[in-house]
Amino acid sequence: MDESFKLLIIDDNEEILIALNDFFSGQNFDVISATNGLDGLKLIESHKGSIDLIITDLVMPNVSGVAVISIVKKKYPEIPIIAITGWGEHPESLAEEAEADLVLEKPFDLTDLNNFTNEILNRNKAGSS
Repeated sequence: MDESFKLLIIDDNEEILIALNDFFSGQNFDVISATNGLDGLKLIESHKGSIDLIITDLVMPNVSGVAVISIVKKKYPEIPIIAITGWGEHPESLAEEAEADLVLEKPFDLTDLNNFTNEILNRNKAGSS
């Protein structure tokens, strides 16, 4: 049986959240999602150690994606994070500063996102074995 990965998607845009959830659920992913950074951080804590990858929007109410990345990288540095943004260069540089593994600008191609996701997961899996 193929290995399943747990993926957390955080985005305050419900359409994007549903599209990403549907896209990854149809593959080898156990998808959980949150509509803001605070709920995302709560999910990370409640699934201690079992999340394989996080995809987060950068600009959100409550707790921003930049803050999520910064907090997760301090507490769980082994969890890779893909940041997605529709806000151009400034949040992108913040995401890189917060140590996101990859930053994608919206709109992005789902095939590209899928390829990046698999590449990051395979690299992490190889690094931990």
